[in-house]
Amino acid sequence: MGNEAICRIEIDGAAADAKVLLETEELIVRGRPALKVPFKDAKNVVAKNGVLALHWNDRSLRIHLGRDAEKWAEKIRNPKSVIEKLGVKAGQKISIIGPLDPAFLGELDVSTRVRKGSDVIFLAANHRDDLQRLAKLRESLMPAGAIWVIRPKGIADITESEVMAAGKAAGLVDVKVVRFSETHTAEKFVIPVTKR
Repeated sequence: MGNEAICRIEIDGAAADAKVLLETEELIVRGRPALKVPFKDAKNVVAKNGVLALHWNDRSLRIHLGRDAEKWAEKIRNPKSVIEKLGVKAGQKISIIGPLDPAFLGELDVSTRVRKGSDVIFLAANHRDDLQRLAKLRESLMPAGAIWVIRPKGIADITESEVMAAGKAAGLVDVKVVRFSETHTAEKFVIPVTKR
């Protein structure tokens, strides 16, 4: 999740009060009017005197954020990569299980087999049956490590509630959800601090 503010906005010069959300890849304005501005379409993003201003698709948007304007502008101009959103770092032992292209991790130490003492395990789960592997994967995880379940969005074969229930059944707690791609979501699970 990103940041949010209830503030004054101006769209093409027309002012209104709205709830604005700064997500990982888009700005969302809730209210009247409602709109989404993908970061990739935002142009001329500047913050001045507490106002975030930008252009997209021949339209203009000004958001009166106060002291957060510059922080929001920086996040729009320089969105985090998938690796940054997942918190994966050089030097970690990483295992990928299932049909997931390891190329998104670049030059990091990655194995497509489960390794004992993994800092991070990615489980590509396309069906609810894939979730049965969580308990066994937990055994290969470093105490302070993480398992990321990568699943398709919006399909009946595997739902968010099923992923959460499977993680809990495996003795894990969910701590974060990240937009992995246009089509997939990533849910992070860790061993509870009291069980490490």
